[in-house]
Amino acid sequence: MAVPMGLRTDEPTTGAPDGGAPIPDGAVTPDAGPDGNRATVRPAADRADRPGLTGWEAPRRVRASEWLYRSHQASVLWLLVRLWLGYQWINAGYQKIWGSEHSAFWYGNGAGVKGFATAGVAGSASGKGGASYGWWAGFLHNFVIPNASWIAKFISLAEILIGLAILLGFFTGAAAATGLSLNVVYMFSGSAGVNPMYAILSVLLVLAWRNAGWLGLDRVVLPAWRRFRLGWVDPSLPPVVPPTAVPSVVPPSAVPPAVPSVVPSAPGSPQ
Repeated sequence: MAVPMGLRTDEPTTGAPDGGAPIPDGAVTPDAGPDGNRATVRPAADRADRPGLTGWEAPRRVRASEWLYRSHQASVLWLLVRLWLGYQWINAGYQKIWGSEHSAFWYGNGAGVKGFATAGVAGSASGKGGASYGWWAGFLHNFVIPNASWIAKFISLAEILIGLAILLGFFTGAAAATGLSLNVVYMFSGSAGVNPMYAILSVLLVLAWRNAGWLGLDRVVLPAWRRFRLGWVDPSLPPVVPPTAVPSVVPPSAVPPAVPSVVPSAPGSPQ
């Protein structure tokens, strides 16, 4: 599906785009536009009431997915997604530290995580819910349950940090990917609830990482990160020109004179 985004207005009015002979009004050019459509020249009478249009106009179309995941106009939509999803993550972490779940997570020696993992293992063993895979049930039994205390604190802080990053648009794609990994862990352990909805929105934010945080800190952070990766150069300094190899010039006086070679004549030959 293609969404019309307007017409090109950056070409000369009276001539072809390559600077050739003028093209009559209404003519169809043999070459194709950037999207494969043949470009036309609008009649002068049709352009009179639309001064913003020029003579040479190729139809410009962009795919809906490109507009959604790259256009800055779509960042308004992603802002709404970020505000809702970020608040949900912050609230989940807040409840585990200061809210109604603090006694089972932050102060309860990881009782909430231990009970969650134990239920997943038991459900997997009985075949009634719980962990869907035996290897994941083994992971819950051998790693999560013995380390439930620090895992509960880690999850509580991680949920708040994920929510803040998504809400503020700070490395939105990375924050959404981290939240998605937690959703996958919860769903693998047999808990659905709100996790499928969070996972779907996180996947969309990861796909739209270029413009999802445009109305946020990513508008400044991503360009700065790109400059840091490529190596920052002070624009006030003159450009560094690499030295060129200078050919060595040998003065004529240093060249030894050529010695003529004398070839002895054969016996009996005329001198």
